[in-house]
Amino acid sequence: MSDNRAADVAAIQAVLAASYRAWEAGDAEAMVADYTADATAILPGSLRDGREAVRADMARAFAGPLKSTSTWNRTLGVRFLGRDAALVVNESGILFDGASEVPEDRKVYATWALEKRDSRWLIAGYHNSPVHVPAH
Repeated sequence: MSDNRAADVAAIQAVLAASYRAWEAGDAEAMVADYTADATAILPGSLRDGREAVRADMARAFAGPLKSTSTWNRTLGVRFLGRDAALVVNESGILFDGASEVPEDRKVYATWALEKRDSRWLIAGYHNSPVHVPAH
């Protein structure tokens, strides 16, 4: 990996870390601060089309079922798609009631699509899907 890509990886990780901190603070505005205006978030059964839709939905969630939650995230990979686009794959989950671990059946795989605009990495898309836990 070149020094330039290492700097890009660090910048991308900083963007995601800021989003995770905003979630923990229950701050929907800060959570979408690094989203593009036309960002898309897809979760099982729902589509949030645009930064404002994501912000509004998260504000409602932080006032209700996601109040006082945080997230657990483990980066599985960062792949560049040309000079100004990247795909990040994570394993993630929501931590409820001060939990320090996410139960296996509540973990998701998430993909983040980021693009570099005016030398700044921004989140253009997010998608998650439950982790399939094989039955033994």
